[in-house]
Amino acid sequence: MYRHPLLKKNPASILAISTAWLVFLQLCPQASAHPGHESGAGAATAPPFFLAQAGGPASRTESIPAGDKFRNSVTITTEGDYRIIKANGWPDHAPGAFPRRGNPNTPRPQHYTFRIPLHPQPVATPARRGGWWWGVAVNGVPFEPGTAETWNNNPQSGWRYEAATGFLNLGLDEHNAHVQPNGSYHYHALPTGLVTRLGGDDKKMLLIGWAADGFPIYTSRAFSDATNSLSPLRKMQSSYRLRQGKRPAQENGPGGNYDGRFTQDFEYVKAIGDLDECNGRFGVTAEFPGGTYYYCITAEFPFVPRLWHGTPDSSFSKGDRPPGGRPGGQGGRPPFGGPPRGILDGPP
Repeated sequence: MYRHPLLKKNPASILAISTAWLVFLQLCPQASAHPGHESGAGAATAPPFFLAQAGGPASRTESIPAGDKFRNSVTITTEGDYRIIKANGWPDHAPGAFPRRGNPNTPRPQHYTFRIPLHPQPVATPARRGGWWWGVAVNGVPFEPGTAETWNNNPQSGWRYEAATGFLNLGLDEHNAHVQPNGSYHYHALPTGLVTRLGGDDKKMLLIGWAADGFPIYTSRAFSDATNSLSPLRKMQSSYRLRQGKRPAQENGPGGNYDGRFTQDFEYVKAIGDLDECNGRFGVTAEFPGGTYYYCITAEFPFVPRLWHGTPDSSFSKGDRPPGGRPGGQGGRPPFGGPPRGILDGPP
């Protein structure tokens, strides 16, 4: 098991963690016994599934109304060294109304099969992949941090618009999600409807998904002392910040001041926040009392992390499908020249 050196140096924290874990199991017996929901059942009061490592079942299926037409469906099994998530990608909360301005695509159920390593290992250099889902929420809806929109509709420029900083109207709904041309509903930031369904994160660290490399995903609220589960919760801060000054003058570039409209407008500065360049850290959680590396979805850039701490599984590759939820509904590359659709005038 991957064990961080901080735990070896802090016996008091280990005792506190063990005590808290025993109390958790006594007060929350449902955490180790989650029967599956029948098709069409009402909203669950417990998370859709619990970790197999914590005594939960190897499989669980949710089928919950999330609209007038479709239902959420997600099945989780463990096979060898992998957690297998099969889902239709339809949320377990009511999605926003689509098509809508900025996103004329219609959401449709998908056929996802994600393989998630049960024993993820960190890598020396954080991984980055283009055209991949970054992770998947516990309700089977994938996360995607990036967009397909580039300056002047020119991918070669290297300047890619951000989905959640307010300069580009990509039709995000109230759950920070929108729809790709093929109908796949996906999150670009905190999935607010899912967080509400899971009971919120004001009193506990809330597991909301799994990254493609196998490490867990939480909201931004985590223990103040990463190795002490009895320490108070507080909002984790990203270690990214907006660059100062002007963008470089180049023929294939937007110029102007760094203002947050492009991914390249931000820079990572080690330790100015709580999280590393992958927007994660090592610490204890209720599901991992011995400690684990975990990611946080933050309210500021990068929102959904852009890098993996471990090696992502190839089941998260989207193949030839374009990233983002570009307007148009037909897929393929937008025409070169001129700004992409959805650009907003003035500051956000």
